[in-house]
Formats: sequence, structure tokens, C-alpha cells
Amino acid sequence: MHTPDPSLDDAPELKQLYTDFEAEHLNPLWTQLGDLMPMTPTSRAVPFVWKWSTLYPLAQRAGDLVPVGRGGERRAIALANPGLDGVPYVTPTLWAAIQYLGPKEVAPEHRHAQNAFRFVVEGQGVWTVVNGDPVAMRRGDFLLTPGWHFHGHHNKTDQPMAWIDGLDIPFVHYTDTGFFEFGSENVTDDSTPDVSRSERLWAHPGLRPLVGLDAKTSSPIAAYRWEHTDAALREQLQLEDEGYAATTEPGHAAVRYTNPTTGGDVMPTIRAEFHRLRAGARTRPRRDVGSTVYQVFDGEGRFVLGGEARTVSTGDMIVVPSWTEWSIEADTEFDLFAFSDAPIVERLHFDRTFISEGS
Repeated sequence: MHTPDPSLDDAPELKQLYTDFEAEHLNPLWTQLGDLMPMTPTSRAVPFVWKWSTLYPLAQRAGDLVPVGRGGERRAIALANPGLDGVPYVTPTLWAAIQYLGPKEVAPEHRHAQNAFRFVVEGQGVWTVVNGDPVAMRRGDFLLTPGWHFHGHHNKTDQPMAWIDGLDIPFVHYTDTGFFEFGSENVTDDSTPDVSRSERLWAHPGLRPLVGLDAKTSSPIAAYRWEHTDAALREQLQLEDEGYAATTEPGHAAVRYTNPTTGGDVMPTIRAEFHRLRAGARTRPRRDVGSTVYQVFDGEGRFVLGGEARTVSTGDMIVVPSWTEWSIEADTEFDLFAFSDAPIVERLHFDRTFISEGS
């Protein structure tokens, strides 16, 4: 590309050219190439850690002061990445929040184009009702609300409950593809079954019903229960020569939540995984295109983000922006829930990973 002569920068003709560009809403590439086409991904989002010991008390205070109901819809407090100028996004493609529902409260039904999930790090007593199917929420459960499914929540107990929400709100907002619709003032089924209808039909390991045989965009399983996740991780660690640790790091087990109709990700825009590291285990430093958010489910350890070690424990939330170098070190057995924008990145063939050879 031709490089303009810097001696002409103050030339009246060049200044007038730029003025005319601006008047016609035009921008010359030669003045912006570094911003538009960086040598490597340069996310405005920054690595950051939100402490559960801070998040949960703030959610409790919101529960005392802010009602939940039609209009505000949810008592959800979004994690705003400090590098994104105050917008309520944890990364440029992902939204994460802590949601808090008080005793006997009901969050009214609505639906939206955005895909959503819930993950429970502590507590129980709330049912989320997805397209009329009540789904119990308990510690360690991963629950889906695919796009355009009506959903509301009700708390039948005398105790509050909090969990994290993850959505693709920033991606949907950026692509101008969002829709929203109010539902009923309450929920369509306020019963409290131990097992949801979707689980009765779909959540039997290795089996699928001979109905709905078409591939579904999102998984039809409403809840992936902790007892199954825990068993899979525990047994994988007992088979290190065959499990995830055989090809990565010793003492590291990992599973991915999948859509039983396709074998792929649970939703078209969000990937969800669970990782368990033995005490003393560590991962190799790596960089990935695409962003990931972690929540510590149990244990203590460190995330090394861009060369800086951050100590984390149960409930803490960690964001790893695109192409940030990161690694994990476990002080105790270390359980980590993770979600990312990998399905978007991979579908567009932008995925790339660099893993360091060192420890």
C-alpha cells in the first residue's frame, strides 16, 4: 500500500481532503490500519476477577431494596468489564450476571432472542419454568434457556437464592438481531417437581427418544445435573491414561456439556464446560481466539492472566479475553465451570490456539 509522504501532513490540500472525507462520512484506511487490522487480537476487554465475597452481599442488598417484577423483570447484576467503557458486558460477545431471588418471590415470564443459561454455585429452592416446564435449580446444576423460550422463576422457600446467568447479549446487540416479548405475570406452572419433563425424556446417558429426531439448534435438556458432572470428572481422573489428562496436563479432567441431537454445543453461540484439577496440578500457558468466563465451583487456586497471578476461591468469577495468555494453578482440588463464545468463533473459522511448551 502507498504510504503518504509525512512531509505533506501539514499541506493545506491534504487537510482539506480529510475535512471533505469527514463531511461525507468517509474514513481513509491508511490512517486506521493498525486499529482495524492488528497483528494479533487486541481485545478492549481486560482480564479481571470478581470476588464472590463481594458479589453475593451486594446481591443481598439489592434483594432488600429493589423489587422484582414486570418492567425490571430480573434482579440481575451484570459484570461490567473495566476495559469496555462501562457497558454491562463481561466480554465483547458475552454477558454474565449474578441473579438473586428472595423468599416466595416470582420473576415473571418473558422470552427473547438471546440464548441464556443458569449455573448454581450454592443454594436451592428456585424453579425456573422454561416453556411451561418447571426445572429445579440446585448447587452444581447447569440449566438452559435457549433463545425464544418463555421462562420465569419462582422461589417456593423461605430462603433467598442466587445464581449466575450467562447470555450472548453483546453479540446479539452488535448484530441487531434481538427480539423481546413479555409473557404472563407469573409462571405457567408453579409446581415443584424434582425432575423436569425434559429430563424425563432426554437426560438418560447415551440414549435419545425416538421422537423429535431432527437436529435441534439448542439442546432439549433443560438441566444438566451436578451428580452426573461430578461422577464424570471423578472417574475421568481415575483413568489418566485415557481421559483429558492423557493429552494435556496430569491431574486435569474436563467435560463439555453437549446437545444430544447433534453432539455439538448446547447452544449455537455459547459453549459450556467443567474442569477439575487435582491439588498441585497446573495447566500450560496458552492463548485462544475468543473469550471465556470461569466461575470457581469449589476449591482454591490461581489464574495467571497476562503474567499476573490472581488468587481465587469458591464463587469467584474470572474473565479471560481473546488472545490473553492464561494458565491455572490448583492449591486444592479445584472445580471450575466455564462458558465461552467458541461456537461463534469456530463456525466463522477464526479459531486459533497457541499453547506454550513450558509449564
